[in-house]
Amino acid sequence: MPRLFVAVDLPEQIKDRLAGICQGVHGARWVTDSQFHITLCFLGQVEGPAARQVQEGLAGVRCDPFTLQLSGIGHFPPRKQPKVLWAGVEPDDELRLLQGRVNSRLKRLGLPGENRRYAPHVTLARLSRPAMAPLLQYMGDHMAFETEPFGVTDFQLFSSVLGRAGAVHRVEASYPLMGR
Repeated sequence: MPRLFVAVDLPEQIKDRLAGICQGVHGARWVTDSQFHITLCFLGQVEGPAARQVQEGLAGVRCDPFTLQLSGIGHFPPRKQPKVLWAGVEPDDELRLLQGRVNSRLKRLGLPGENRRYAPHVTLARLSRPAMAPLLQYMGDHMAFETEPFGVTDFQLFSSVLGRAGAVHRVEASYPLMGR
């Protein structure tokens, strides 16, 4: 059964830049460029009428288009054994506003939404007990990573199906940012 999440897809040139740094950590399960995105809200398994309600309900989210930039490399959890390697997103009030409005809309539809503090990022790899020396070397080598600014003019509802080769993401709906 597919899982649903709401995200900002990335332009191809940004995905290409990210793909160029997805190497060099032994044991990392690197994300493919088709999976790069900035999650706004993870919903999990939602099916049937509830999935249609989500798809229709998100059409009511209003925000202005805005510009983002990726910058820096880090990992989750921050002070424990790293499990996820990520590229950071420069702080942006418009992105936080969009995430808050998506989350509020989903809660009004009766879904749990996100209760954690929002930490926008792009997942680069999943880690399983990485050797710390190569990971620290990678992070040092890419700490100054940044992309050019890029425009965000829409957001998407994705489905994700887990398979042996990893998750396959599919855009279920796209929502233009048309202003408030």
